Amino acid sequence: MPATMLPATDEVMELMLEVSPGQIVTYDLAKLCSALDIEDPSRIAVEVLGRRAIVTIYPTNPLADIRAVTVEDLVMDRRGFITIGRYHNGRPAKMRMYDPHTGSAQRFLTFGTTGAGKSRAVTLVLIAEKINGIVSWLIDLKGGQSNPEAAGHVDWPGSRPEEAILALRAAAAVAVERMNRYSRLGRNAFLLNRPDPLLHIRIAEANRLLEKGAPYRDEATHWIKEIGRTGRSVGVGIGLDAQASHLEELGGSDTLRAMLKEGEVTLLRWSSSMMRQLVADGLLPAGVQLMPIPKSLRTARLVSQFDDDVDDDDAPGTHGMAYLLASQHPTAMMRHFRVGSIAPLDGLDPEILALFGSGEPARLEEESWAAAGDAYAARHDRHAMAALCTALAQEQLQALNPGAPRPAYAASSAAAGSWGPPPAPKSRLLEDRITDVLGAADAPMTADEVLTAVLADGGKPVKIGSVRNALSGLADAGQVERAGHGLYAAPGLIP
Repeated sequence: MPATMLPATDEVMELMLEVSPGQIVTYDLAKLCSALDIEDPSRIAVEVLGRRAIVTIYPTNPLADIRAVTVEDLVMDRRGFITIGRYHNGRPAKMRMYDPHTGSAQRFLTFGTTGAGKSRAVTLVLIAEKINGIVSWLIDLKGGQSNPEAAGHVDWPGSRPEEAILALRAAAAVAVERMNRYSRLGRNAFLLNRPDPLLHIRIAEANRLLEKGAPYRDEATHWIKEIGRTGRSVGVGIGLDAQASHLEELGGSDTLRAMLKEGEVTLLRWSSSMMRQLVADGLLPAGVQLMPIPKSLRTARLVSQFDDDVDDDDAPGTHGMAYLLASQHPTAMMRHFRVGSIAPLDGLDPEILALFGSGEPARLEEESWAAAGDAYAARHDRHAMAALCTALAQEQLQALNPGAPRPAYAASSAAAGSWGPPPAPKSRLLEDRITDVLGAADAPMTADEVLTAVLADGGKPVKIGSVRNALSGLADAGQVERAGHGLYAAPGLIP
């Protein structure tokens, strides 16, 4: 439609477009704006679905202003959704926290460049988790700075890579404990709060844990994959918040990415190369285009050299604008509700604290405390957690370089606190670790389940092939029993 056919109006206009069968709609934003004689591209919203598209033209950007979030927005509806913001057309933008039809916990992935509003978007979800009685484990690898108000309102707050590994190990062990417990009850799905609460573990600034060269990358990737695979049916969800979307920034694992892309994927303002990566990695279908999210809503103008250059530094920012790639409208721009003060504050934000409320956060059920282990028990004890983290760091150093001398730790060290130097990790045979796992189990276990439990004992990481070989040898020696196809149990467990 030529620009001359568009009447000057303050009303919203909508154009329905369609191309011939066998083709898909593609467009160039700059050419589209030129054809419509629009100087401000943020006034246009384009949604594409195959060979059809809707172009909506607004008098001004409809997302320039957004109201503050309320507690009512964040209460889960009967389908497990909360309302986190508004689309450009005013409709509610929703995120699913739990699927009551399948009993499934969700997976979460949030991308955004610095200043895009990622931390506030995550804070909004953390507030919703507390409101809805979801157990939150938050490991903020920005030293706790990303979500400082959340520290007293989550079940497990952490800020170091070692704490991330300890929390991931614990979450995987909880998933196995719940799986075995539900199996004994004859249950094949998770029922919200009947009796166990939903558990979400979230790693903020996850690229620091998973990027190439990070010391715990391989183990973290393993646990995230394991939780995503086994936790979904037992109420254990996993979420990652990262600066970029490239595969190498998330553990370099195709399996991990394929699993997470089926969850709730939120894309805030992205870098210039990210769109190609999103399509290449399968987070967007081929041919899908998204309107870029600018850093601000400043309108570019040509100004004569002889005119006064009017500075427009007060143009509204775009923090919180995003696309919900797993929603029914993945190409529709939305904006998160405002969370807290717009201006920086010298200290914790009282508006955010008020939304969290004064009550205690939901806690992990007592039946899973033993599975969650010493790290869960020490999660609020600074000195005990520091000792566990120091021991884990030493364990990692020894695993990477077995010949390296043990590091010297001063008794007054802040890392060790009053606990002193951590003990050297004990070297145990894989067969002993496997028999311990099967001896503590109340039901037969597969090799994959045995691997998960063995890796959670804090010993040297092992591979599934080694576990299968060890199980076969133990079974041949009569030290474990074959309880069915691919199932193993301690002697005497099976009548």
